[in-house]
Amino acid sequence: MIPPEPQITTTSDPIPQLAAGVAEIVRVLFAAESVDATLARIVELAVATVDGCDYAGIFLLEGKEVSTPVCTAPIVAAVDALQHRFGSGPCLDAVAVGVRSVLAVPLSASDRFGALNLYARYPSAFGVVDRGKGVMLAALSSAALTGARMHEDEQRRTEGLRAALATREVIGLAQGILVERERVSPDQAFDILRRASQHLNHKLRDVAQQLLETGERPETTSPRIGHQD
Repeated sequence: MIPPEPQITTTSDPIPQLAAGVAEIVRVLFAAESVDATLARIVELAVATVDGCDYAGIFLLEGKEVSTPVCTAPIVAAVDALQHRFGSGPCLDAVAVGVRSVLAVPLSASDRFGALNLYARYPSAFGVVDRGKGVMLAALSSAALTGARMHEDEQRRTEGLRAALATREVIGLAQGILVERERVSPDQAFDILRRASQHLNHKLRDVAQQLLETGERPETTSPRIGHQD
């Protein structure tokens, strides 16, 4: 769900106004749990909070590849494509697509590096305050992206652990069936499953799951343990 634009209260004192704005940016940024959602909120906040900004996009450098995973308007993708093609930017061709000012602020999050790019339709659109807001937003965005990446990594580790425990349970149940049916030891039952996995070229878990579902002894190339074939 796309969050509403941050509502920044206007007061005569700029300090409370700035503090309220920063607090709202932090709330919106860190509410997103995934990297993709965080990236989307960064560009939305850029347009909402930087007065001179009409469009925004993000460059990400992963290895030697540069991509623009999110942007607020097709014009951003067009300008970024020009910069990708020429290996530098912004270039004169950017003026032809309606962009007259660009402010690029570096991003750094975990193993990802890139830039938050702010675009304006008018020349000299970004003043000192706008540049300060851009730098602040980039710093907060970098921290939010790092947190989102850590959250996703933790989710993957948790899912991997759950999958490993589920696999262990399936194999254990299949071993139990073989122990009871074949009158073999647990180690011998596991060996039957292992040899069937190699013979059928299937994962051990899949062989065990098939035994649980069909009740049929998995096919191996060796004689049954404890039996004369």
